[in-house]
Amino acid sequence: AFSVPRTQAIKVEVTSITKQTLDAHQSRRQQGSHRAAGPLALARDLLAEGGEPFFVLNSDVICEFPFAALAQFHRQHGGEGSIVVTRVEEPAKYGVVVSEPDSGRICRFVEKPRVFVSNKINAGLYIFSPGILQRIQLRPTSIEKEIFPAMAQDGQLYAMELQGFWMDIGQPKDFLTGMCMYLQALRAQHPEKLHSGPGVVGNVLVDPSAKIGANCVIGPNVTIGAGVVVEDGVRIKRCTVLQGARIRSHSWLESCIVGWSCSVGQWVRMENVTVLGEDVIVNDELYLNGANVLPHKSIAESVPEPRIIM
Repeated sequence: AFSVPRTQAIKVEVTSITKQTLDAHQSRRQQGSHRAAGPLALARDLLAEGGEPFFVLNSDVICEFPFAALAQFHRQHGGEGSIVVTRVEEPAKYGVVVSEPDSGRICRFVEKPRVFVSNKINAGLYIFSPGILQRIQLRPTSIEKEIFPAMAQDGQLYAMELQGFWMDIGQPKDFLTGMCMYLQALRAQHPEKLHSGPGVVGNVLVDPSAKIGANCVIGPNVTIGAGVVVEDGVRIKRCTVLQGARIRSHSWLESCIVGWSCSVGQWVRMENVTVLGEDVIVNDELYLNGANVLPHKSIAESVPEPRIIM
């Protein structure tokens, strides 16, 4: 995990680069959606500048991002592209990658195979040489379904197997599972980064600026963000509590995502992948079961069955 100053520095740099890109390509961006490959075409001039390889990442995966190893692998084989692959137990549910065992050169992709051909799937982490940009036109283009098969046919795409955990966290329940996997990886590699002390159970990550009251039980598998306030007597397990939220006294939370600047009242019980968007207020003594609450809402009555609060 990055320290807070390091995280802020990265955020500032990414914001600056993003603004430059959007300003430079505003007129073309307004022409419509370009799917996964389209943004690469929009940023063609920036990405080709200097002739250096560049990373492309799916934003909804979590793993131990192997940037240095991937860059080295890419330099060694000299092809146009490298993708990270990960093994899965049920490959029939996915599109799988078939590659040469020694070189990693990708032979083909097979969508939801009925017979076993591979148990490796695309993990959503890539590095490309600028030559790939010549393959991408400024139109709606799927990088996985159009660009990758063509690169594989030309012998220009290679697969590097990921070591360690990986999870697609595009859905709230999967986000929580991915969080648990990340915390377990921290336990194995950097246990000093995890929180410890009275009332802490298992793997718990707490920002130094957060405040936790007396007689709380936190964990296992909890992350608490910057500026969070947890009042006395609170029980939290398998949850993420994001920056600036407040959990008031004697509330009980399990398998929840509490958004930025939320306020959860006293004696509240929330469970079953309840998700609070930004700046949600939950009044005292309520029960939320699998509620998905959109930002800036105030909840004044219990939600006994899973539903979306708009």
